[in-house]
Amino acid sequence: MRGEFIDLDGVRLYYYAAGTRGVGEPVVFLHGFPTSGHLWTDVIPLMPAGHRLVVIDLLGYGRSDPPHGRSLTLRAHAERVVALMDALGIQQACIAGHDLGGGVAQALAIDFPARVTRLALIDSVAFTGWPTRDVRLARTLLRVTGKVPPRWVLAVLRADLERGYTDASRAVHSIDRYLRPFTSDEGRSVFMQHLRALDARETRVMSQRLSEIAAPTAVIWGASDPFLSLKLGRRLASAIPGATLEIVPGVRHFTPEDAPRPVADGIAAVVGRRRLGPWISRRYPSRSNGSCGAIAPSSMSSALSGWTAWSTRRRVR
Repeated sequence: MRGEFIDLDGVRLYYYAAGTRGVGEPVVFLHGFPTSGHLWTDVIPLMPAGHRLVVIDLLGYGRSDPPHGRSLTLRAHAERVVALMDALGIQQACIAGHDLGGGVAQALAIDFPARVTRLALIDSVAFTGWPTRDVRLARTLLRVTGKVPPRWVLAVLRADLERGYTDASRAVHSIDRYLRPFTSDEGRSVFMQHLRALDARETRVMSQRLSEIAAPTAVIWGASDPFLSLKLGRRLASAIPGATLEIVPGVRHFTPEDAPRPVADGIAAVVGRRRLGPWISRRYPSRSNGSCGAIAPSSMSSALSGWTAWSTRRRVR
């Protein structure tokens, strides 16, 4: 596994590559707000061999450069992902996105359909109802007063993010890592730019075109997500033709960290099939409590064979 920077029109994006090149198509992983490629650390080793895996820090996050005035819209992020794919010689890939990265993945599938072979949306932004209440409050104060103390916003955000984890010790470690780039004076300015850029109007407009997505799609959701409700996940899966919905029990928002196995298997499944059949489901033990949840398709499609050996199949009722 190696990490590198790629210069894209004067700003550097950080990425790391893992896996092995083979017959399998590449998979590109996109994180959300306010995280980084670290989100996928436990998912990557569980992915099947034969795939080139590329994990990106979006502009202004993680190790990538600050935006320096560049657009931070979902569309702008998508355009930079395409540019990075071009630089890496990747013509097509499965795109896996979490949270804001799921919105970027939707933009890629809608605006650059020839570049997207498969789609995995994990606890993704969609439609309306995001950002969270506390983030919306900070944005309102920013609009009204023109100034919100960044330290206060970061403190509120830290407390808010903790609600998204099942594992409290993991939450402390990961949140420290995610917020570290925003603790300097420049970093706090970048964070406020990200805050201003969070705009549900983008996903509301995109929602009118979700039916155009032709790429086989898996929607994977933490059953107890306090930020993006399971109701939203069901609606998203229903809006994309042939999409499947996998519900991971006992898990909140940061599913790739708290439940990497079902996330990796869900991505591997969508990479390995065209459509999931209407009578297939799988059960996964939750990392936190050992309970099980099911994956079920949102529309009729052909049956999938070749599930992982430990999967359980049953007729969906």
